[in-house]
Amino acid sequence: MEKRIYFFDTTLRDGEQTPGVSFNLDEKVEIALRLENLGIDIIEAGFANASPGDAEAIRAVAKAVSGPMVVSLARTNKDDIDAVINTLGDIDNTGIHIFIATSPIHRERKLGMTKEQVLEKAVESVSYAAKHFKHIEFSCEDATRTELEFLSEVAEKVIEAGATVLNFPDTVGYTTPEEYTKLFQYVLENTKGIEKVRLSCHCHDDLGMALSNSIAAIQAGAVQVEGCINGIGERAGNVALEEVAALLETRKDYFNIQTGIKLKEIAKTSKLISRLTGIAIPPNKAVIGGNAYSHSSGIHQDGVIKDKATYEIMTPESIGFNETKLVLGKLSGRNALKKRYEELGYSVNETQLKEIFKKYKELADRKKDIFDEDIIALLETQPKNTVPSFFTFNDFSLQILNHNQYRAFVNIIGAENTDIEGIGDGNGPIDAIYKGIDSALGLELELIDYKINSISKGKDSIGEVFVKVRNNDKMVSGRAINVDIIVASANAYIDAINRLKVANVKTLI
Repeated sequence: MEKRIYFFDTTLRDGEQTPGVSFNLDEKVEIALRLENLGIDIIEAGFANASPGDAEAIRAVAKAVSGPMVVSLARTNKDDIDAVINTLGDIDNTGIHIFIATSPIHRERKLGMTKEQVLEKAVESVSYAAKHFKHIEFSCEDATRTELEFLSEVAEKVIEAGATVLNFPDTVGYTTPEEYTKLFQYVLENTKGIEKVRLSCHCHDDLGMALSNSIAAIQAGAVQVEGCINGIGERAGNVALEEVAALLETRKDYFNIQTGIKLKEIAKTSKLISRLTGIAIPPNKAVIGGNAYSHSSGIHQDGVIKDKATYEIMTPESIGFNETKLVLGKLSGRNALKKRYEELGYSVNETQLKEIFKKYKELADRKKDIFDEDIIALLETQPKNTVPSFFTFNDFSLQILNHNQYRAFVNIIGAENTDIEGIGDGNGPIDAIYKGIDSALGLELELIDYKINSISKGKDSIGEVFVKVRNNDKMVSGRAINVDIIVASANAYIDAINRLKVANVKTLI
């Protein structure tokens, strides 16, 4: 019989710990719905006790999806567990993910606790959570640097206390496939009651071993794999779940493993995460990179012409990449736009369609050819009513000074439709506009990153701008699209400022 592997996605929690990445409530819900379409089994939607905003977003995700189980992270303390109970306790198909560090270096240097104290905390927390949740995942943080005997002891005790899933994370990307295999084998052979729970792996990619280690764990007995879309996350990131899914499917002849993942949803999911985080996908990235299905060698090209299987073990269509199509024009109506969204696999209600169609007509007046990527961008960047916009970029004018210097005059709409004006001098038009915005709003922001992407083809392609800014110790990203790249740049900067205004301090772990 085929072994069933469960996919646990932590893009909304560990993925959000990527420096500069911060999802608002609507973005978390949008990602969760896309993960549901992908076939993810468990969604870790955040850390409920981090902030009221995080708790609200976790609850919104749990109410939005119907297929995946939704869980929240918690440390081994009553406040964290109570926050999860208050957030998810009255919603079906939800659970809790509790963790404590178990390795000597973490016990001694971080926690200042003995083995006995760690064990007591673990059992106490799981026992308390078991009164409220049927699904309780327990993680031994830094498991791969923990004594095997102690891992087994902790596992046995939390199983008795009510844990239903045991996770042994390679928290710092330290282990090797051989060592990880031995860890799972040891726990399976030396832990009373281990047959009652699901074993899970969670691998970071600090040494580039996340995929290999995850597969080793699966072969050694793990039936759940945890990671993020596009491999985002702390430091060098987590295992990329799309790579795990593609590997298990492509080599089904070898692994004989079944998953619930719908491979054709990978491309849409990956593109959405890239767009919302502002993190571009490297062209040589496995499975989803732009060069993954390109062939430059003459020998390779000759083989592919004769039979694609000579050099393509997967097809771009198998994971949802479709050829760019010229689909709509200036005279196309609202129903044609809605029908094309449906053909592309997107659900659009009448309220959304009304707003998007206005943007579409504005775009059609300025852009000769409209491609699939253009209308997808219009949908995925549509402002949500629940996201506060403290400031709106209204207009600007530029003056060229001596020595290629620019002066920007900017106009911003503030609270109660007040006009806010600013002036800034810079080395180019964007620099001047950003300084003008800073002047108008009385800010001193540090621009950490600035990127421009082309959404589709042609000289008149929509420009997509990502910015990352820092204010004191808080770093956020902003994004915007427009045919006019200067307007897109200004709107992306204002988007980042609005996010700074509503940002809640996240407690990173």
